[in-house]
Amino acid sequence: MFKIAAKSLAIAAAGTLAFAVGVPVASAQRQEISNDMRKCGAGAPGPAVHVEVSGFKAATGRVRVQAYPATKSSWLEKGAWINRIDAPVAPRNGKMAFCVPVPEAGAYGIAVRHDVDGSGKSGWDDGGGFSNNPSLSLLSLKPSADKTAIRVGSGVTRIQVVLNYRQGMTIKPIG
Repeated sequence: MFKIAAKSLAIAAAGTLAFAVGVPVASAQRQEISNDMRKCGAGAPGPAVHVEVSGFKAATGRVRVQAYPATKSSWLEKGAWINRIDAPVAPRNGKMAFCVPVPEAGAYGIAVRHDVDGSGKSGWDDGGGFSNNPSLSLLSLKPSADKTAIRVGSGVTRIQVVLNYRQGMTIKPIG
């Protein structure tokens, strides 16, 4: 059995959520939104998640940030996202910030995808990451809702997501 470091396969799971379409979740309506950082600023009422994304391997393409309910039935499921921001990649000091409002306080998961060439399709060079930056294994490319769940209160919750890329994949034996 082999274990693959998080830097190796996070994008494989993020690629599966790349361009989700489908039925809205019951608790909220799917919305493509702009990145309005004022909703995460000082005194912002929330609830919202301030997502700082780092680890960009290139300043090209597009980045997509999606919020999901942190439930087994919704996490990374096609069309189950709540809010999605899709923006050109423009890191400053290697980082980009996003404000993702959520409908109410509760448990959510954040998925980030870097489409390096901006093709709109998952590719080998693309990167991705998740809230809580979970480790992935060869047998489990999709982190569980439990591993990515963050508790969002009535205000603004700040998290960091580190992007991972397939390039440079290393396989380590377990045991």
